Amino acid sequence: MKKIIKNTIYGLMLFSTIAVWSQDQFIADTEASKINWKGFKPTGEHFGIVKVKSGSFTVENKMITAGDFEIDMNSIVVLDIPSDESSNAKLTKHLKNDDFFGVKKHPVAIFKLTSTEAKTEKFLVKGDLTIKGITHPVSFLAEVSTDGESVLLKSEKFEIDRSKWNIKYKSQSFFSDLGDKFISDDMELSVEVHAVK
Repeated sequence: MKKIIKNTIYGLMLFSTIAVWSQDQFIADTEASKINWKGFKPTGEHFGIVKVKSGSFTVENKMITAGDFEIDMNSIVVLDIPSDESSNAKLTKHLKNDDFFGVKKHPVAIFKLTSTEAKTEKFLVKGDLTIKGITHPVSFLAEVSTDGESVLLKSEKFEIDRSKWNIKYKSQSFFSDLGDKFISDDMELSVEVHAVK
């Protein structure tokens, strides 16, 4: 009986040690990581990127089990207009205003991962997205790859309803008299986060 108990305790200790060893922490590579964004209106679209400021992932058995990252809203860039055109600077400045992202008061957005679920070839990632101090759940499909020294999370395109985060500019959720001058509440995003040990 004593031998059985001893072996059981040893087995539990070994399992616990293996579990700890199999967990790895990865820190976001802010130079390589980005969020792609796209906005729509009846007459066209605008798109660009915003950079990741900081973040980390916990990986266990090649699956991301925890993580969060900060998004630097001051880094927002417009890519569909040549950077040397005045309209690029005008739109970039407007996106930072209070009726869009309110960057002066809210310089950082935050994504906190709450769960991942393995699908056939990808992972369903769920988390809480905070913009302008307002938090709502979001989910997206993503590829997750790791070689033991680095990890890459690359999502498919997904949409969020900007009105939920109080982004009001030309939103039909806030203004009923816009006619065809509205901007769609649905914004398209995709996430690409590189992280290393």
